[in-house]
Amino acid sequence: MTDSTQNTPRSWDQPEGTSFEDWMTSRVARFSTRKYDFDALKFQADFDPKYRRGQMRYIGTGGTGVAADSNTIPSENFTFSTMVIPAGHEGPSHLHTDVEEVFFVMRGKLKLVLEKDGQRFETILTDRDVVSVPPGVYREEINIGDEDALMCVMLGAKKPVTPTYPPEHPLAKIKR
Repeated sequence: MTDSTQNTPRSWDQPEGTSFEDWMTSRVARFSTRKYDFDALKFQADFDPKYRRGQMRYIGTGGTGVAADSNTIPSENFTFSTMVIPAGHEGPSHLHTDVEEVFFVMRGKLKLVLEKDGQRFETILTDRDVVSVPPGVYREEINIGDEDALMCVMLGAKKPVTPTYPPEHPLAKIKR
């Protein structure tokens, strides 16, 4: 049950000596055992409260810079989390150089701003809308609704490179 090219176990391989039931149980992440982590991106909120938002991790740790979370299913090919963005708050413009990022809006009203090479695209995402943002495109999400927005965030890598900000953005100068 190992990767034949590296001979190292993958996160989805059944550990030797583990029953099928125990193995499958370890692959279930329940909402009831999670809480929103408002500290994962706290350095942004410390700079400006409008950046305060919470991540709830399910598979892997995402691109927030959280090194490990023992309460998640280990990631092999992608990460999955939910993000709550309070009304009036935003996810600042950021860039993933190595992965596609998918946002699925479960509820709320988000203004999505995408930028690449001086070109800009804006759209409004609402309940059950999804967007796939390619690597190399800056992305920013602004909650323009009156209530918390809730979205799923999926990144196409086991451990994405921590995203960067536009050079002129004030968060680009903040030490994490």
